[in-house]
Amino acid sequence: MKRSKDPDRQESKPVAVIDIGSNSVRLVVFEQAKRNPVPIFNEKVLCGLGRSIVTTGLLDKSGVKRALRALRRFRAICEQLDVSDTEVIATAAAREAENGPDFVSRAEQALGCGISVITGKREAQLAAAGVVSGFPDADGVAADLGGGSLEIIGIHKKKGLIDGVTLPLGGLRLIDISGGDLKMARKIVDAELEKVSWLKKGKDRPLYAVGGTWRAFARLHMAYSQYPLSVMHAYKIQVNEALKFARVVDHLSAESLEQIAVIPKARRETLPFGALVLERLLRQMRPSEFVVSAFGVREGTLYSTLSDKEKARDPLIDACAELAVLRSRSAEHAHELCKWTDALFESPGPEETPAEKRLRHAACLVSDIGWRTHPDYRSTQSQSIIAQESFAGIDHPGRAFLALTVFFRNRGLTSLDDTPRIHQLVDKNTLARARIVGAAVRTAHMISASAPHVVDKTPIFYDGDRLVLQLPAELSNLEGERLDLRFGVLARELGLESEIRIAERAKEAVTV
Repeated sequence: MKRSKDPDRQESKPVAVIDIGSNSVRLVVFEQAKRNPVPIFNEKVLCGLGRSIVTTGLLDKSGVKRALRALRRFRAICEQLDVSDTEVIATAAAREAENGPDFVSRAEQALGCGISVITGKREAQLAAAGVVSGFPDADGVAADLGGGSLEIIGIHKKKGLIDGVTLPLGGLRLIDISGGDLKMARKIVDAELEKVSWLKKGKDRPLYAVGGTWRAFARLHMAYSQYPLSVMHAYKIQVNEALKFARVVDHLSAESLEQIAVIPKARRETLPFGALVLERLLRQMRPSEFVVSAFGVREGTLYSTLSDKEKARDPLIDACAELAVLRSRSAEHAHELCKWTDALFESPGPEETPAEKRLRHAACLVSDIGWRTHPDYRSTQSQSIIAQESFAGIDHPGRAFLALTVFFRNRGLTSLDDTPRIHQLVDKNTLARARIVGAAVRTAHMISASAPHVVDKTPIFYDGDRLVLQLPAELSNLEGERLDLRFGVLARELGLESEIRIAERAKEAVTV
């Protein structure tokens, strides 16, 4: 079937962001510059440029060699992918080291383009822009822990970004300056945090955590708590629990860390120090919760290049609409389902908030992405794809709602025992909504076979204690046993009787 493209967007070539940090050098190539960034290539090389910068004042010699080698490779990759624009930034290590300018010059030769050595304040702003890219309604404090520095900045819905600061508290720097002594590192962290007079403004507001070390911390907590989802972005830990867990992690020995498979080998050295920084930051700030952001400086760099019109787009709806184009039988039909299911949540139907309506529309857009999968596996594979998709602008309960909806759309309304474990992330009301929307889309498929311009001719509405599906006379032959059964399931989920009416022959209504 024909898959239409978004008429508001022009096709463009891939764009790239290269981030030269104190610990890692990373390339991310995005499909194009747009609101919902889709990486098509992502590579990281842990060079440790800032490993000994405090004690020597210089970039690590072996790190420089590895970084230049990586940058030459990144240039070749970008040329191979026909990248149209490359943004290159260098952070703490390159701006502080005595031999930083020489390294930047050599790096520019390796890449064949200029490099922006950004200030700590600009680094904080880009990290916050990344958080806003991933959380459109972000309102709290963003903290980005790298190898050489910690950036902290306030995010306000109305005031924008305020009070940005950079502190010399990166994981590699702490190891260097403390000689690997956690007790000494704790004193250093406390002394630096005390200098941030506005930090307590973050009290009872979310702390958005950026950086690989804190993602490793969150992944370890996921494994410890047997969390039913492995997506890092928007993973939340309550403050008291995060404090308790950080105290455990910052006391782990090197031998203990070696035994924990979920911690990347490259993060084992800095993880205890990252946990220490987190624990001291939480104690000083007392935020409402610890929230992981998978979007940081690189995504913020891309986001900062977008037009205001592009920034205003909804990243979740955009991503789901693109999935509909790429994987559904008909993207037009997917959009029609949004409007068709609106009627179920109008009075006297279940109440629906604007946020819930947005999620329902997103669920409709992705409801048919598994149609090419074998029927025996369609429900579980569709659910898994949506649960793990790299969405922005959605929390974990919302993600679970989408995944459960596509599961019910393909499997039918199973018992709670047969429902995926991800249902533990939603409340009873949200689970009930997922069942209703899943049943509705199953009904719609029996009407349209997922072809466009059909369901918009077959309205559903409430009539007393009945849910009514009306078929026009020219589509009356679509009435049949399977449609009766599926529409009946939907009506019963709403506590109603079902009735299929043929327009212009209302007296011959079929009651199920």
